[in-house]
Amino acid sequence: MTSSLTRLVRMLSSGFSNQDQAFENPPLYAHILVSFRPLPHLDPGSLLLEQWYAFAPGQPYRIRVLRAESAPDGSLRIHNHALHEERRFWGAVQDPERMAQIQKQDLRLLEGCTYVVREQGEGFVGEVEPGCRCLVERKGATAYLVSSFEIDATSMRTIDRGHDPTSHEQLWGSLAGSFEFQRTDDFSPEIPATWLESWAGSSASAAP
Repeated sequence: MTSSLTRLVRMLSSGFSNQDQAFENPPLYAHILVSFRPLPHLDPGSLLLEQWYAFAPGQPYRIRVLRAESAPDGSLRIHNHALHEERRFWGAVQDPERMAQIQKQDLRLLEGCTYVVREQGEGFVGEVEPGCRCLVERKGATAYLVSSFEIDATSMRTIDRGHDPTSHEQLWGSLAGSFEFQRTDDFSPEIPATWLESWAGSSASAAP
């Protein structure tokens, strides 16, 4: 039996583009590229995420290390880590040698920014944990992040919005609905066999 965690990490280990959406409605949607690639030398479930505008390759406006895991209550979690001096690693998602230079000491857990994930149909949905504690700096102002995603075998949909911590007014983010990404690359062959074996063992031990 394939564990839910294995399926989630396989789906995430991909490249995505919203080119179709951006070309159909350029006033509302920029052309964005997203890549998630496994980091085999770090803890199981660790993925490097880079998100950038198509006109600015190698200059991501978001770079994170995510770590997916099964929670004790049976749900799935994706922990969010920032990188110290992140510019050192800009563009690393397209350069495995530089990816291998990312070490645990480079990571800083973002408190309140863990995604709670559950299965839905053939895929998964996730959203930032409740509590309004995922604080981000953008355009000189602090906001708390409200973020959700849906992913399946061919596509991913995301919504990110920043809200004022006091008034809860939306400061930035999607006004026209979700970003619609299509899968363009498959990085799941890079998932280490040791990860898959450990998750398969956990799934089997949890079965009645």
